[in-house]
Amino acid sequence: MTAIGKLRHLVTIKRPIGRDTAGQPQTGSVEVATVWADVRHPNGLETIKSDAELSIVKASIRIRYLDGIVAGMWVEHDGETYDIRAVLKDPTGRRYLDLVCQTGARRA
Repeated sequence: MTAIGKLRHLVTIKRPIGRDTAGQPQTGSVEVATVWADVRHPNGLETIKSDAELSIVKASIRIRYLDGIVAGMWVEHDGETYDIRAVLKDPTGRRYLDLVCQTGARRA
């Protein structure tokens, strides 16, 4: 079980607004939750794509269990936005979620 002291980063989880009455995607986001988390950066990758340097940072973000968190949402923390690629539930029950995340930023 994750000790409370390990969840020391305050993060905000967001999702897209959705679709309008005509079924068209709307721009913008809705805050799903602001929660305490353990944010870890196990590795990063730098590459060249389309003549621009691209820096990709992968992160593992652990939060207390929360219903409704799915891939396609994103996490905002310390000025960075992390796309949630996968949501892994703990194997013993509903104690925590591990969010497999990635962020990529283009540099001029």
